Amino acid sequence: MPYIETKTNVTISKEQETALKTAFGKAIGIIPGKTEEWLMLGFSDSERMWFAGDDAPAVLLEVELLGSTSDAVYDALSAELTKIVCDQLPVSPSRLYIKYEEIGKWGWNGGNF
Repeated sequence: MPYIETKTNVTISKEQETALKTAFGKAIGIIPGKTEEWLMLGFSDSERMWFAGDDAPAVLLEVELLGSTSDAVYDALSAELTKIVCDQLPVSPSRLYIKYEEIGKWGWNGGNF
């Protein structure tokens, strides 16, 4: 039940969104037990966003997952997500934050996990 929200102040084309979707679907497998089958994605582009005092291209990724994982897994996922985003969008790795949130309860299909 992972969810990745991509927020950025640049425009994301349909082609870039599709490429991000595909790459995120593969990358989520870095987390043991997580697959694209359960991955939900959200994209918010052209946002008013400032980082380090200016509005140059920047990205905030918010990753939520049911349960928890290790620091080593988060390190590997951060490296991969950064590569994916910087390959698709005109943003420097130094202007990309990734926020992780571990969720204890998650509802789906009228029930809860």
